[in-house]
Amino acid sequence: VLDAGKKDQILKVAQDLFAKFGLSKTTIEDIAKSMRMAKASIYYYFKNKEAIYEEVIKKEGEEVKREITKAVDKATTAKEKLRTYILSRINVFKKMANYYTVFKEEYLNNYRFVVEARDRYTDFELNLIKNILKFGIENGEFEIENPDLTAEAILVAMKGFEYHWTFDIPDDQIEHNLDILLNVLYKGIEKR
Repeated sequence: VLDAGKKDQILKVAQDLFAKFGLSKTTIEDIAKSMRMAKASIYYYFKNKEAIYEEVIKKEGEEVKREITKAVDKATTAKEKLRTYILSRINVFKKMANYYTVFKEEYLNNYRFVVEARDRYTDFELNLIKNILKFGIENGEFEIENPDLTAEAILVAMKGFEYHWTFDIPDDQIEHNLDILLNVLYKGIEKR
């Protein structure tokens, strides 16, 4: 019988090692050494390193979605929800190094579970943004002709800023830049 606590410990140690060294440079031996276990004990729980990584990605993915949803749900207006979503997304990606790596490392396209994780997360984000926009339309904050297309545009813009804002810009500057861009989104660039 598998010890669920031991499996969780293996996942935690592997999560830290993958975040520090990446999938390709982390070995089962590294995980076993960090756990002070024999390699065979690791194989008792997981068939290979990729299976461990897949579990880590699933775990982080659920945590990312949970944290972002929780933060967005606390906001009361659509504008606050949109701002909170974007800031939460950046902050959560900073914490979830493995999950973020899934989105930026092309060599990971060879793993079916990585592509599926990306697709699930994109669907989650797109639906979240659409719901925020529809909430804003319903409460009179937004007047949007096509919420689906607008949600796609916001998501594509966020993906464009993703790496730079997550790792290269200080937090206080991110909020300042975000407020400027949201102002452009809300008011447009046309002179009135």
